[in-house]
This record gives sequence, C-alpha cells and structure tokens, in this order.
Amino acid sequence: MRRLLLAVGLLTPCVIGRASSLQISPVMIELRHGEGAATLTLKNPGERSLYGQVRVFRWDQANDQDQLLPTQSLVASPPLIEIPAHGEQYVRLVLSDRGNANQEQSYRLLIDELPAADNADENGVTIRLRYSVPVFVESDGSAQAPALTWHALHDTEGWWLRVTNAGRRRARISMVQFTAADGKTYTVEKGLLGYALAGQTMQWRVNLDSHSALKAPVTIRANVNALSIEDHVAIDTSP
Repeated sequence: MRRLLLAVGLLTPCVIGRASSLQISPVMIELRHGEGAATLTLKNPGERSLYGQVRVFRWDQANDQDQLLPTQSLVASPPLIEIPAHGEQYVRLVLSDRGNANQEQSYRLLIDELPAADNADENGVTIRLRYSVPVFVESDGSAQAPALTWHALHDTEGWWLRVTNAGRRRARISMVQFTAADGKTYTVEKGLLGYALAGQTMQWRVNLDSHSALKAPVTIRANVNALSIEDHVAIDTSP
C-alpha cells in the first residue's frame, strides 16, 4: 500500500511564499462516537478567487514516523473547490466506515491551494500552499486520557524522546521539559512537539546537547491535550 510521509503540521503552508488568504474553521475536527459527518468552512477574504484540492488520508504512525495512507473510510466533498473573492465554501466530511469502535481513528484532511492559470510570479514560479487539518473519530472510550510511557534514548546522533500511547485517545504533546536527578532542567520543546496517536508509538529528536548526560531518575513535565502532566522518563543510553 502506498504510504506518504506526513510533512505538514497543523494548518501549515508547505511552501514559503506570499501569505495565503484562505481561512479554515475549525482547525481540528472531532467526530464523536455515533456521528457520521462534519462540516469544514473555508473563507476567502481576498480580492481574487481561490482554487484548491481537498483530500483525506488515514493518519498512522509506524517506524517512528507520521504516515498518510489512502482511504475511502472518510470522504470529503467537494474534492475540488473554487472560492470567490470575499466568499466561502463548505466542505462536507462523511464517515463511511466507523472502523474499530474500541479505538480512536485518526485522519488528516489536506487542502492544496491551486494557482489560477494567470496567477504566477514574475519569475515564472507558481506559489502552492498546503494546509493540514487533523480529524479524529472518537471511540467508545475516547473520553479517557491517553496512557503514555516515556523513554529518552541516546545514540551517536544525540537524544530522542519516544512516547508509547497504549490508550484509546491521541495525545497532543507540547511544552516539554526534563528535570534530572541532579536538579538540572532541560527544555525539550517550548511549543508543539507532536501527536502520539491512540495505540501508537512515536519518536522525536529533542533539543538537547548530544553530550548531555541525563542523571536518572528523570521527570518529564509537559502539556498533553492542554493539561499539565508530570511523569517518569526511562533512560536508555545503549548505542
């Protein structure tokens, strides 16, 4: 099965150029158990029409990477959009397969802004922007908190943080900080680190000096789904 590496974050342009005027609401979609559809609103406050392509992918995590898989379980309509100046467009998301009711399902809605035929820079380079909106289909137990296990790994390239989520709900992890046994504090990530999806394991390179020696026991402090948590981190320095 074809797999695409997920190279875009939450509502983030994939090409640096002039700012797009596309406005998207909401920036995250949650379908509660039993719901079969949701609506996304795209607004164009600019002076020119906007064109785009809308696609949905199943969002998975494997080999410590985000991956996107083709799917028909969640369908977006219309797949091609044209939004006039100062206009808006509704995109309907319809769930055709509810999947495993015991575990939250994760998707990414990709919106690629397409240039009009006469819309190119003077040097001939066409600006294309991509937006990525996370979509979650909750399970029967999605109200539960994620169940996270934390490991700090060290190799010749530096430090990594591996997070295993044995729960049935995703974990949105941000504002991560380590405190070692000697009292030294390490800022790992001031903003969004990423997601550990339900039942998945994810790994990130962390912002630590490659020669730093974390003295166990190590405590992690972070925001998980906007709630402050504190937990133990296992240390693995094997090569």
